[in-house]
Amino acid sequence: MKTTFVLFTIFILSLSLTVNAQDGALLYGQNCASCHGANLGGGNATSLVDGIWQFGAENGYVFRNIKFGIPHLGMPSYEATLSDGDINAIISYIRESENKVGAKKPPIAKEMETMDYKMDVEIFAEGLEVPWAIDFMDKNTALITERPGRLRIVKNGILLDEPVKNTPEVLNQGQGGLMDVAVDPDFKENGWIYLAYSHVLTSGYDGNRPPAMTRIVRGKIENNSWTNEEVLFEAPHDTYRTTRHHYGCRIVFDPEGHLFFAIGDRGAGYQAQDFTLPNGKVHRIFKDGSIPEDNPFVNEEGAMKSLFSLGNRNIQGMAVHPETGELWTTEHGPLGGDELNRIESGKNYGWETITYGKNYNGTIITEETHRPDMEQPNLYWRPSIAVCGLDFYRGDLFSKWKNKLLVGALKYEEVRLLQIEGDNVIHEEVIVKNQGRVRDVSTGPEGAIYVVLNNPGTVIKLTPQ
Repeated sequence: MKTTFVLFTIFILSLSLTVNAQDGALLYGQNCASCHGANLGGGNATSLVDGIWQFGAENGYVFRNIKFGIPHLGMPSYEATLSDGDINAIISYIRESENKVGAKKPPIAKEMETMDYKMDVEIFAEGLEVPWAIDFMDKNTALITERPGRLRIVKNGILLDEPVKNTPEVLNQGQGGLMDVAVDPDFKENGWIYLAYSHVLTSGYDGNRPPAMTRIVRGKIENNSWTNEEVLFEAPHDTYRTTRHHYGCRIVFDPEGHLFFAIGDRGAGYQAQDFTLPNGKVHRIFKDGSIPEDNPFVNEEGAMKSLFSLGNRNIQGMAVHPETGELWTTEHGPLGGDELNRIESGKNYGWETITYGKNYNGTIITEETHRPDMEQPNLYWRPSIAVCGLDFYRGDLFSKWKNKLLVGALKYEEVRLLQIEGDNVIHEEVIVKNQGRVRDVSTGPEGAIYVVLNNPGTVIKLTPQ
């Protein structure tokens, strides 16, 4: 009887998908075919069955692109003419059509061309599971984090089979897991390596969804094992949250020996304005976890002493300018409103009191985009490109790009090159496109550019021809 019920359920589900796709075919013909072609192969607009999605491949991205449009590129919004069910039916039809023609994402390119350079592309590491960050112990040894909780080593161009043993246990749920890895600027002398990850409380908690928060530790690697661990930052346990997104978190160092990291708002945007809480903020500590006496909220009663800035939604990229020592960040907006910010001590960057974005369902978060006591972004992207990893180019191989910003984008699958004069972005160019979701971008010790990709889980290495 149970088997009969399961088979009947599968039949009903498959029937509903078929009807959905059939409805989608009709709706596609009425609304999309004039641009994307009757057979989805392209026309005035791009093909939908070639495996290439320039503005987000996941269903959620496709849904929002149809509903809200990409007006600056000529794609209108269909919010007023198509219901959510209609849009989902069109997506079902597109996915069915992709399957019929065997659409696949093209392989990693072997070379790319920019305005300044032709670049060779080498696969540095592949077969990774949600790689999140890369940093270098020396010119021959790289560390790569995998979000499920593994720290991997690439030695002399070879990805070692065995992950580093005894690394911290992470909460691998939602956007949580093992996130950033950062090698101490004085690594040759002290051997310290820093990790950021989602830490979960289990002891003394009886609920089904234990709370979690971003945690910062440092340790050393000896005989492929994580040792000498020290906890540098652990938020008060009563501030932990049961949500599973917006953890941040990147780690960078400035020339004065400070360590900066950022924690996302953890899905509670209103808490980004509360200086008694850790989330939605940039933090500054010393490398041993102690608090600098000149931190901006040290003397504020009730404030977290590690705070450096407020009002940051979910920072996914951090970089320190090689010459000025200024801290720059890329911050995920909601629907629209991704930001590039130069972070200054004690400043408030607005979330969620002011924003250029909306909720993912299109509803208004706030009508305000400016307040006199809150900072404006140095640049914002609308629509969102899903900004992620960030680095100032610091090498010599691409000499024309010295001190320019490399910005990764998950949704748009891009690396963008930004030229900054003072506080202003005066030029922006896409130098990598459609190779995968760009999670991190970093200058290697020899001056090559390393790009960490999700879907596929690969790290590519860029060098000039």
